[in-house]
Amino acid sequence: AFFASKLEHESKHCNGKGIQRPGSSAFERVYTANQNCGHTYPTFLAVLWCAGLLCSQAPAAFAGLMYLLVRQKYFVGYLGERTQSTPGYLFGKRIILFLFLMSVAGILNYYLIYFFGSDFEIHIKTITSAISPLLLIP
Repeated sequence: AFFASKLEHESKHCNGKGIQRPGSSAFERVYTANQNCGHTYPTFLAVLWCAGLLCSQAPAAFAGLMYLLVRQKYFVGYLGERTQSTPGYLFGKRIILFLFLMSVAGILNYYLIYFFGSDFEIHIKTITSAISPLLLIP
């Protein structure tokens, strides 16, 4: 909602009504940042859901909240110079990777239970709970 309201504000601020504002640097930055955030959101939802369902809910929820804050930082950084958005982008990639690895660990644990009868769920939850605070390190 914040991204959409910023886009609408910038659109109205740059020459009247409508979305097409070629030549306005501020509008182009806001529009591009909004599009980038919108394109990564489905991937984020998929890996968040899989990580929470297949591995552990608490670290997945923590990583999800961190991702939303990082995307906010990315968006605000994009409104300045494009180099200001790079830390938010890299931090977001790391969180998506963490959620993806949690999903893979949950799938591997399922197959270990299915084929070998070995359940490593407690160990995986302990490891992910220990690693999730490391996401705070820039």
